Amino acid sequence: MTTRVQDDPAGLRRQIPLADYTTWKVGGAAEWFGEPAERAELLSLLEWARHSGTPLRCIGAGSNLLIADQGLPGLTLCSRRLQGSQLDPQEGWVDAEAGEPIPTLARKAARAGLAGLEWAVGIPGTVGGAAVMNAGAQGGCTAEWLDSVLVVDPLRPDPPFRLEASALDFAYRHSLLQQEPLVVLSARFRLQAGHDPAAVSSRTSANLHSRTSTQPYQQPSCGSVFRNPEPLKAGRLIEALGLKGLSVGGAQVSPIHANFIVNTGGARAEQIDALIRQVQERIWQAHAIALHPEVKRLGFAPEGEERTAFGH
Repeated sequence: MTTRVQDDPAGLRRQIPLADYTTWKVGGAAEWFGEPAERAELLSLLEWARHSGTPLRCIGAGSNLLIADQGLPGLTLCSRRLQGSQLDPQEGWVDAEAGEPIPTLARKAARAGLAGLEWAVGIPGTVGGAAVMNAGAQGGCTAEWLDSVLVVDPLRPDPPFRLEASALDFAYRHSLLQQEPLVVLSARFRLQAGHDPAAVSSRTSANLHSRTSTQPYQQPSCGSVFRNPEPLKAGRLIEALGLKGLSVGGAQVSPIHANFIVNTGGARAEQIDALIRQVQERIWQAHAIALHPEVKRLGFAPEGEERTAFGH
């Protein structure tokens, strides 16, 4: 049973199951949980966590998160209701709230004749998560088009401040935001203005079709599990070892795309984690290549790298 806490910020709740907030549909309960719909509510929850000394984690759409079956201590904040965007079709500027779905933003940009985000239409994540992870697909990535982010430090009573993209140390599926305890409030993109909306929309739709026709979109997954060990492709390495269909309980290496692990029904986080490790071991034994997951593990022992993590 969930309860709302008296005399605490609006929206603060206890023991909320997190399986409904991840695309894998697994994970235990959050000790404390908030899903603010307005920035002021988010800042109030951050202030509560700071004053109470409560550990904090932030998630977006939960599409790159594996949350332990035991759940998470402290406060888990979900930004997916913090949506909205403003576009300038003449100059190419786009400002979007952290919880804005990146596919929604890609379609809006296309309709405005703004080119640059066509690759993002198939990524099941949020703007905030894309900035944190330097999300990418179809040869494009966030770092190419991001101008700046508005962030707040939850450990300090300072007002929000802007970080330029040049300060974010972008690399393949990496940004400074993965190490620093900062919460993304919004992101600003500089896209190419003056394009034919129909042409940009057509390219966007083609990218989406390419992804949905080659990836297991009908089953719960986190998207690509492993980073590509460039110039090699993780999916091809896994498929070459005949690991498509390999299962641990309800977790399975997708028969459609080998770099996806799907929940075939009733999977537990520990089973997905075990399958990830099994694939890593098999690739290491065969090729002496270390596959590094894109997915962030939260609540495991030892816990993942980030104190604050944003799901796509």
